[in-house]
Amino acid sequence: MKPYIKLLRPKDWIKNTFLFLPLFFSGELFRVESFIMVLEGFFCFSFVASSIYILNDYRDIEDDKKHPEKKFRPLPAGTVEKSVALVMSVLLLVAGTAWGGFINYHFLVILLLYWLLNIGYSLGLKNISILDIFIIAIGFVLRVNAGSVIIQVPLSEWLIIMVFLLAIFLGLGKRRDDVLLKIKSGAEMRQSIKGYNLEFINISSALVSAVLIVAYFMYTMSPEVIERLGTRRLYFTCIFVLAGVFRYLQLIYIKEKSDSPVKILYRDRFIQVSILLWIITFYVILYMKDVTLFN
Repeated sequence: MKPYIKLLRPKDWIKNTFLFLPLFFSGELFRVESFIMVLEGFFCFSFVASSIYILNDYRDIEDDKKHPEKKFRPLPAGTVEKSVALVMSVLLLVAGTAWGGFINYHFLVILLLYWLLNIGYSLGLKNISILDIFIIAIGFVLRVNAGSVIIQVPLSEWLIIMVFLLAIFLGLGKRRDDVLLKIKSGAEMRQSIKGYNLEFINISSALVSAVLIVAYFMYTMSPEVIERLGTRRLYFTCIFVLAGVFRYLQLIYIKEKSDSPVKILYRDRFIQVSILLWIITFYVILYMKDVTLFN
């Protein structure tokens, strides 16, 4: 079963935890009913995402065979039959959308938009530089919006902007890795890489990271957010956002480990600790403000 499980890329399901952001930021994380509904949405997105991953791998078999890591994926490695993979893709799509329809209509619409967007990505939009990164970023925004409509809480515009910028920032890091592979091997791992070089990505990463940090500072000090959450101390969490961004820049510029952001998240202890401390601090400020000085 290992090749079939690997085909689903369950490690990439961590991206769908963005559905929980509206629940966490709204201060309702411990409402059991809301949490269960978002958890169901998480699995719906994961099933649909795996369906898309399979289709994408199916279309990229020949290109993936040239990649130093992707060549070990089940389809390019030949450990899973193509016909079986396509059947799995259809079943996952049906299961995810059917389940999503039971959650609510608006969630299903977002889920289908996510699927259509990624189908377009798989069928050719991923070959257009800059647009490829923007599509990935829009996918993360759709995840956050999906979490919002499930629990029916409004989203802060700052949160949408931050998620979009964060996805762009991480996407640029991944493209930098592709450029480095092209320089080392001479092979283009994806067509869109023709529109990127190190200088462009370095400048873009610096620009986006700066705007991202400013956006987060603005979010924590936004009068609307302060009034809705009942605390002025969210800016304390900025230090961990800075630490995480600086560490990622250090990895891609100094250590040249601009691998998949998911792999970096699973492997890098500094980023893991930064995220954990951010969550703990945010939790204390938001959920324990009545018993602490953070109000």
